[in-house]
Amino acid sequence: MANKIQINAELANPVLLADRKQTTFLRIGLTGFPIKTEKVAPLNVALVIDKSGSMQGEKLRCAKDAAIIAVKRLRPDDILSIVTYDHQADILLPATKAQDKEIIIAAINKLTAGGQTALYDGVEKSAKEVRKFLNKNRINRIVLVSDGLANIGPCTPDELGALSSSLNKENIVITTIGLGLGYHEDLMTELAKKSDGNHAFVENANDLAHFFDHEFSDILSVVAQEVNVTIIGVNGTRPLRVLGREVQIEDNQFLVKLNQLYSEQEKYVLVELEVPPTPVKQEPIIAGVAVVYRNMNNGKNERQSHKITATFTDSQQLVEEKTNATVMTAAIEQLAVEKNELAVTLRDEGKITEARQVLLDNATFLAEEAAKYGSNNLETLKNINTEDAQKLEDDNWTKQRKSMRRQQYKSKTQQAY
Repeated sequence: MANKIQINAELANPVLLADRKQTTFLRIGLTGFPIKTEKVAPLNVALVIDKSGSMQGEKLRCAKDAAIIAVKRLRPDDILSIVTYDHQADILLPATKAQDKEIIIAAINKLTAGGQTALYDGVEKSAKEVRKFLNKNRINRIVLVSDGLANIGPCTPDELGALSSSLNKENIVITTIGLGLGYHEDLMTELAKKSDGNHAFVENANDLAHFFDHEFSDILSVVAQEVNVTIIGVNGTRPLRVLGREVQIEDNQFLVKLNQLYSEQEKYVLVELEVPPTPVKQEPIIAGVAVVYRNMNNGKNERQSHKITATFTDSQQLVEEKTNATVMTAAIEQLAVEKNELAVTLRDEGKITEARQVLLDNATFLAEEAAKYGSNNLETLKNINTEDAQKLEDDNWTKQRKSMRRQQYKSKTQQAY
C-alpha cells in the first residue's frame, strides 16, 4: 500500500438509533502517498499572465519575478507555455520543454503592460497550448494571474465556469490567483472550482512569488489524477447531498470528481445520508464507496472499494459515545461555510445588519461545537467569523469580500495554502 492512496471512509454515527429514519454524514478521506520530487510525473503547465493596463509597474514586475521562480523549479522534461493577455491573448512561449531556461526567462522579462482584459481568450489559448502535450501521464495545469475584471469577450462567472467545466472533462486543472483589489472574485473562484484547482487572493504584489512557490509545490507533488469517488446507497439508504463539492447524481448514486491529489495531503468528500428504520442490533451495509484514480507513480488506473456498515441500538447514550468527532467536525465546518456564504449574499443585497447577525450566530455555533469536539480548527473558524462580522462596512467590503470568498473556497476544497 506504500504507493497507493489511503482511503478512510467513516460515518459520523457508526452507531445509530434503531427503528427510525435519520440522517448522518459519511466522510471519505483521500490521502496521497509519499513521493520523492524526482519521481513526480512530468508537468504540462501553462502560465497565463494578465498584462492589461492595470498591471503596469510593481504588479507586472512581481508577476514576472514569480513566473521566473516557477521556471527555475521546472525539470528539462517538463512542458511550459506562457500566454499573456490584454485586449487579446498572445502566446509568449508556445508549449515546449523547459530545457533552455535562460531563453524563457529573457522572454518573460520583455513583458510590458497596456490595454483591456480578455481573460476568456487567455484561458482558451492556454488550453490549446496544454492540449499540444496533453497526456494522462503528465500533470496538466493552467495557472492564471489577473488583477482586473474580464471586460473583453465572455466575462461572467457562468461563462468562465462553463469553460473550466469543459477543461475539467479533459483533466486540465485551472488555478486562479487574484492580485490586488480589482479582480472579480466570483469569476476567479468559479474558474478554479469547476476544474478542482486552487484559488488564492494576493493583496500585495510582493507576495505573489510566495503563492507561486506554494502552487508549484502542489503541482510537483501530484500522486493521482482523474480521482472519481462514487457513493451508492444500500438497503434503503439514500445519499441526500454532498457538502462543499460539485456532484453528479444518478438515481441512488453520487459521483464526485477530484482532478488531482497531492502527496501526504488529505482531501475529503462529505455526504449526507438518509438511513431508513432498521431493527436493533442488526449491522447492515448502508452504503458502498468506490474510488477510481490514475496512479501517477506507475501510470496505472487503480480502484479501491469499501463497504460502510452501521450498528443499530436503542441507547441514545451509546449513539453519543460512539459519535466520530473527526467526521462531525468536517460536517460542522462545511455547514458553517454555507452560513458564511449566506452572509456574503445578504451583504451584496445591502443587508449589513442581517449579514452581521448571521456571522455572529455562526461564530456562536462554531464556539459551541469546538468545545464539544475539542476542535482547534472550529475555534479558528469561530474567530474568522467574528472578525468577518466587523468588516462589512463600505470602506472594508471590497477587500473583505475577496478574503471571505477565498476562505470559503479553501475550506470547501481543503486547499493546503
